[in-house]
Amino acid sequence: MKYIDEFRDGAIAQKIAARLAAEADPARAYAFMEFCGGHTHAISRYGVTELLPPNVRMVHGPGCPVCVLPIGRIDLAIHLALERGAIVCTYGDTLRVPASPGAGGGEALSLMRAKARGGDIRMVYSAADALQAARTNPGREVVFLAIGFETTTPPTALVIRQAAAEDLKNFSVLCCHVLTPAAITHILHSPEVRDWRTVPLDGFIGPAHVSIVIGSAPYEGFARDYRKPVVIAGFEPLDVMQAVLMLVRQVNEGRAEVENEFTRAVTRQGNAAAQAVVAEVFEPRESFEWRGLGEVPNSALQIRPEFERFDAEKRFGLTYRPVPDHKQCACGEILRGVKRPTDCKLFGTVCTPESPMGSCMVSSEGACAAHYAYGRFRDIPVVAA
Repeated sequence: MKYIDEFRDGAIAQKIAARLAAEADPARAYAFMEFCGGHTHAISRYGVTELLPPNVRMVHGPGCPVCVLPIGRIDLAIHLALERGAIVCTYGDTLRVPASPGAGGGEALSLMRAKARGGDIRMVYSAADALQAARTNPGREVVFLAIGFETTTPPTALVIRQAAAEDLKNFSVLCCHVLTPAAITHILHSPEVRDWRTVPLDGFIGPAHVSIVIGSAPYEGFARDYRKPVVIAGFEPLDVMQAVLMLVRQVNEGRAEVENEFTRAVTRQGNAAAQAVVAEVFEPRESFEWRGLGEVPNSALQIRPEFERFDAEKRFGLTYRPVPDHKQCACGEILRGVKRPTDCKLFGTVCTPESPMGSCMVSSEGACAAHYAYGRFRDIPVVAA
């Protein structure tokens, strides 16, 4: 299958691994953050870490859209379903993200558990499905809980524009779309990276799908101003390994540039049509809370005043309230690269994909879920016979 099988060739992987072993300087350590959860999943699924030299470390970043959705946003959606009688539509993994406990405390709610309590909460495969739900239920308010990075933002913009064209009275969007460059900037400014050096970062693997939309140009400031090389990579294992090799070469040569390994899909300018529809419908939000990162300035989008009748926050008079994560859950530290999944006391025991305590265990792109599915058995020491 073109663009899949040839990027999973084990013999080529061994050759790239040999080049990495030859070119990685044994006298220094390398630390690269794969920002995107899709890369985290690929690294765990295909055992990429085992093919890297021991002095090349991959650091998980906050690029899983389900993982960074804060509890307070899930609470708003649950409120709309249980207390305002709205039909709430969203993507599948979002249904399982833990939220606040229900009335009287006890077990944390989620959209799935709220559905079991009678809320009309529906899984959809696209924003267009949510729009169709509004058409077929004209007597009900339908709210689309829209999450994701720049990849899923254009479809949300399109359905808002279509709702305006049809003058739909019962459709709105609870917008939780976030922006990749702002999150990378926040990571670079974090005390763990800038001051304490507890999270050493020599460069980034840039996301694939996001970069198809926004292009490679938005990352150039990180190379120029922060001296951090960025290599945009596809999601296949050979893509990731080649990107790591390109980063190692930049570090060895003292360069800090934006390079594009994913040339088969990414250009410098990105998708102009997608960018245009997003700019038409959305504008930057002054501040937005990310799970694990806290409030991040200019890191999310909100619906423009011209389309505010489709903004669920304004339509229902919603007020956002931040909610702290479970005290023992290490999702926040994992999303910042401070900890690994196995550093969390709950990992693999109390917290599993079947009963997640934190968001990193919910989506397959989450670091904890990826390591639980593909990596946890590698942590068991081998005992000689």
